[in-house]
Amino acid sequence: MYIDKNPAAAGAAPTNTASGSAPRLVDVVIVGSGFGGLCMAIKLREAGMDNFVVLEKGNEVGGTWRDNHYPGAACDVQSHMYSYSFATKADWTKRYAPWNEIQQYILDTTAKYRIRPFVRFNQEVVGAVFNEETGRWTITTHTGDTYLARHWVLASGPLHVPAIPDIKGLADFEGKVMHSADWDHGYDLRGKKVASIGTGGSAIQYVPEIAPKVGRLHVFQRTPAWVIPRDERGYSGLRKTMFKALPFTRTLHRWRLYWTNESRVWPIFNPKLAKVGEFFLKKFIAYQVKDPALVKKLTPDYTLGCKRILISNKWYPSFNRPNVELVTDGIREIKANSIVTADGKERPLDCIILGTGFIVDPRIYMKNFELKGRNGHEIGRDWAKSPTSYLGIATSGYPNFFQLVGPHTGLGHNSIIFMIEAQADYIVNCLKTLQAKGADYIDVKPEAQARFLADVTRHLKGTVWSSGCKSWYQTADGINFAIWPKSTWKYWLETRKVNEGDYDWVTCRAGSKVRQVSKTAA
Repeated sequence: MYIDKNPAAAGAAPTNTASGSAPRLVDVVIVGSGFGGLCMAIKLREAGMDNFVVLEKGNEVGGTWRDNHYPGAACDVQSHMYSYSFATKADWTKRYAPWNEIQQYILDTTAKYRIRPFVRFNQEVVGAVFNEETGRWTITTHTGDTYLARHWVLASGPLHVPAIPDIKGLADFEGKVMHSADWDHGYDLRGKKVASIGTGGSAIQYVPEIAPKVGRLHVFQRTPAWVIPRDERGYSGLRKTMFKALPFTRTLHRWRLYWTNESRVWPIFNPKLAKVGEFFLKKFIAYQVKDPALVKKLTPDYTLGCKRILISNKWYPSFNRPNVELVTDGIREIKANSIVTADGKERPLDCIILGTGFIVDPRIYMKNFELKGRNGHEIGRDWAKSPTSYLGIATSGYPNFFQLVGPHTGLGHNSIIFMIEAQADYIVNCLKTLQAKGADYIDVKPEAQARFLADVTRHLKGTVWSSGCKSWYQTADGINFAIWPKSTWKYWLETRKVNEGDYDWVTCRAGSKVRQVSKTAA
């Protein structure tokens, strides 16, 4: 049976632990305390499974919203959708909430569901090794602490390791260098000569905020983004009062937003429809930017939706400012106090801001992570071509190991929290089924995983994601490993029940023998 009757473990976990302490026996280890990890913890508690611990590498919950607090940081999903369905919030101030309001929501939800006592902070997980004889994982942190767990859930998410560009001379720059995910609010940008490298989701938010303050701003663009208008309206006091007094109105509002967002996926599935959107967006760019030469540079040459669509009313007008320059020439090198582009032009600088996003390929950010499953499986070898998992949750050869927002389950049109909730519910159902069967671990069958991958690959064909552009949804070899290529409600349907035939259900026996409880044909 998977439940441990360990009174010491079943209660609240202390927030700190001494390095080198004795291994702790738990049912579930959750790695990460952002939206995914907290959702998983809440769902376990709701199911009466309190024997778990959340290991967090930082000193507070929140994940990406704890770390990303650059000027203008905000979500590109509507506030009422970027929250848990079971913990709706009546008093969101705006249609799209700023980072601090989202972080406060996370803190409030953590307190409401009493999750904080289960969290151990400053505990970065560096390894996980499965023992077939005991059916347990040994989870190791950077401090040397170990946990012996029946199950573990990787909920770190894909946006937590900043991508630092490999540019000649960057390490030798004598001025200020900071990544958008590590913003130094103590550094005074006023009057400074600043370079912003990158034009992704972070840059389009902080560039308009710092442009009026700096002396000169050089925005280095490799590829332009499609940027659509943003609804900046706030919620009135009357609307917030109604949401609070009549909770069903919040639910109706969420459903309206959900289906509005879901309708956006049709141009992605049908590139011909995307061309219609491109026509109007080109008019939008030309309307907002005065210089025709800049309009041309800021207009993408790839199909709308192939890369993530961004949202801003301030991005394009920023380039009308006399102190802002858009640079499309490649960077040749960085010197002690300047940047030199491929055309030989040198621009003196005081500060370089890296708006270069995150490393989202787990094969890269987990390259030093020891992850070993059964029968000699090692994640580095199994994911050598591309990351892949069944439903983006379970990976063949790694029993009782689950992921949130794993391969093939990222989104480009709706709220990722919708997917997280579906995944957390599915994992709880796996644990319940395992207990009912009297088994110790489950392992998804290779043929089930291959069938799922084939289905995802088939649905990617003919979409804008397969139209030829290069994006962070792909590996360096061009394999799209990140995106869910269907409607989100279809994913919800696929994860409502555990297809027991897609798994091996195994029980450990004395004398190191293993008995397979059931092996239903897939």
